[in-house]
Amino acid sequence: MGEMMTFKRPDGKECSGYYGEPKAGDKAPGVVVIQEWWGLNDQIKGVANRLADLGYRALVPDLYRGKVTVEVAEADHLMHNLNFADAATQDIRGAVQHLKKTGPKTGVVGFCMGGALTVLAAVHVKELNAAVSWYGFPPEQAADVRTISIPFQAHFAEQDQFFAPDQARSLEARLTSGKVKHESYWYKAQHAFGNEKGPYHNAEAAKLAWQRTTDFFAKHLK
Repeated sequence: MGEMMTFKRPDGKECSGYYGEPKAGDKAPGVVVIQEWWGLNDQIKGVANRLADLGYRALVPDLYRGKVTVEVAEADHLMHNLNFADAATQDIRGAVQHLKKTGPKTGVVGFCMGGALTVLAAVHVKELNAAVSWYGFPPEQAADVRTISIPFQAHFAEQDQFFAPDQARSLEARLTSGKVKHESYWYKAQHAFGNEKGPYHNAEAAKLAWQRTTDFFAKHLK
């Protein structure tokens, strides 16, 4: 369905990524997909393929430079070694710029660690047109979410054991105080409920969140 490719970061360095192209070809709107802490694995490639089936050019930047794991300890290690600012302003921004070369609008969607990076991208990547974060956000001091100027959607898990629900409520309050055009949804589920290969998958919550995500992108990108 998709294939690996390379694109240029703003600083001129190259980054590779997994790319899924829809039948409409390279003029279709784009979505940058941001991995969970496991790396660029088959599950996140599957998300890109689903978006391609819906008519988007989907690009997943390889933030770990080829490393993939199924071990929690190694995933934690890889995530903590990742320079989040560099990933957001270089890898992710480069992916957005690449998609915008031929298509009109580009959004970003991320999950878990990728959800946190989505928030950073929404703040810092001015070329973006819309952003959707699934159960992830950065520490409050990492980015002023009140400055987000694009439509933003967030999905939170009521029983999230990695990203504290009270901090998610605080994020919602800051979005509101900044008059950010946003919508947020809560699910009776645990963290990573959207990952069909993970231990916390909740099919009902995942289906609803996916529908809301795709409706949001159809509204703001197509």
